[in-house]
Amino acid sequence: MNLTESRWLPVVLLTCSNIFMTFAWYGHLKFKGKPLLLVILASWGIAFFEYLLQVPANRWGSNTYSAYQLNIIQEVITLAVFVVFALLYFGVKPAWNHVAAFMCILAAVAFAFLPKS
Repeated sequence: MNLTESRWLPVVLLTCSNIFMTFAWYGHLKFKGKPLLLVILASWGIAFFEYLLQVPANRWGSNTYSAYQLNIIQEVITLAVFVVFALLYFGVKPAWNHVAAFMCILAAVAFAFLPKS
């Protein structure tokens, strides 16, 4: 079997790309004293590595998943990575309503992967 046809490779690549994305989008919040242009440039540099993983993940993932399914997988991974990031980087636990919202998104995933007929 060709590795690019694996149903798990896109999930792994999307997870890794989301780690970079989360740092690019939220990592600078600990450095509010730094000039905005500097953090924008640093974020772009980090996002470059995100795209190196995200683009192939979606290209190869489209061999197995629909575009809708890839997007929904991406959203769930984004939230899961952010929860871990918020816990470890900011020391912030999700509130009950955040957990409830996450459960609603997981329900959406279940609907997206139900058989079409």
